[in-house]
Amino acid sequence: MSTLVLKFGGTSVASTELIKSAAKIVKKEYDNGHNIAVVVSAMAGTTNNLINYVNDFHSSKSDSEEFNTEYDVVVSSGEQVTSGLMSLALNEIGVPAISWLGWQLPIITNGPHRNANIRKIIPDKINECFKERKVSVLAGFQGLSSESRITTIGRGGSDNTAVFLASSLKADRCDIYTDVDGVYTSDPKMTGKVKKLDKISYEEMIEMASQGAKVLQTSSVESAMIENVNVQVRSTFSPDQEGTQISFDVDENQAKAVTGVAYSKDEAKITIIDLVDQPGIAAKIFRSLSNQSINVDMIVQNNFIERKKTNMTFTVPMSDLNKSLDVISSLKSEMNFLQVLSEDNLSKVSIIGSGMRNQPGIAAKMFECLSAQGINIEVISTSEIKVSVLIEKSKTNDAVNALHDVFELDKP
Repeated sequence: MSTLVLKFGGTSVASTELIKSAAKIVKKEYDNGHNIAVVVSAMAGTTNNLINYVNDFHSSKSDSEEFNTEYDVVVSSGEQVTSGLMSLALNEIGVPAISWLGWQLPIITNGPHRNANIRKIIPDKINECFKERKVSVLAGFQGLSSESRITTIGRGGSDNTAVFLASSLKADRCDIYTDVDGVYTSDPKMTGKVKKLDKISYEEMIEMASQGAKVLQTSSVESAMIENVNVQVRSTFSPDQEGTQISFDVDENQAKAVTGVAYSKDEAKITIIDLVDQPGIAAKIFRSLSNQSINVDMIVQNNFIERKKTNMTFTVPMSDLNKSLDVISSLKSEMNFLQVLSEDNLSKVSIIGSGMRNQPGIAAKMFECLSAQGINIEVISTSEIKVSVLIEKSKTNDAVNALHDVFELDKP
């Protein structure tokens, strides 16, 4: 008997009617004889409302341990509601079901409140349910700290819950049901020529997610790769379609150098002029930013050997620009750099593909394509399977469409 984990995102359970529709998907798999565990997110919009409630109590103590602990208690409650409603919906249509919260299994986490990491899931209670042919419905996004306090696993945490649960249960597959029917070569809202991918590798999906594709959170794909969980992205609204498989086995994609084009419009650039070129300077800067929970992405350093100086450029989310500038300014007396320049309203556009490892000239083809569109490149970042460029935000649409065309991503 196969074991499946089915995860339903917020848009899939946004109302009681949608929850009842999702329950029918579960029933179909249950009637096929599978052992089923379900993971649910909060109903769409609920988490933001709960965060707004918490922010009404925002004060000078808002970064304290006490605040963050109670933040998790409140914000995790959305998933509790959905898990109970899903269990009710399943029982109503003849599928015996029981709901579980993270602390009841438990789901053991470590790391800080509001952004904890799953360490392990103890699945004994769910396995007991399987013996009784019961479906377990688990509230995603939440866990239990070593101090027996409720924690949340960060945005997209329900996907991570589903992946770790699938690993703990040694499930045959983890189906992520969302409002799209799979992973596409680019954002369908940006270009009408997109093609749905039948398969994509973990590595490619991690890069797609980290570069702006919003189908899955990066951390959940990383967890799936580490735990070797076979993930299928499917649509709640077209449940009979196969969707996109994410796994190690993607031979049919290897022939193509580029699998997809991703973008992020939330980019800002900071350049520090005339830093002293000596060991430890970069570490000090990026540790100071990290301590403020600022995620740095593209990094470029230009050394001037004759002057023993360097210019350092890096990107941060646009929402973190002012905070980043404050951090850098606080280091000026210690580092004695000349000045700091910043620019916002930028986009990062990336091409991703495992086939880049074996095909030369991909970066050159990308740069020639952008040049032909009159698009200036401000920063370049590369990995084995990705090339990213920073460009003017207003040129994003032109860049994505041109790159999608030049690499013929709409063709088999």
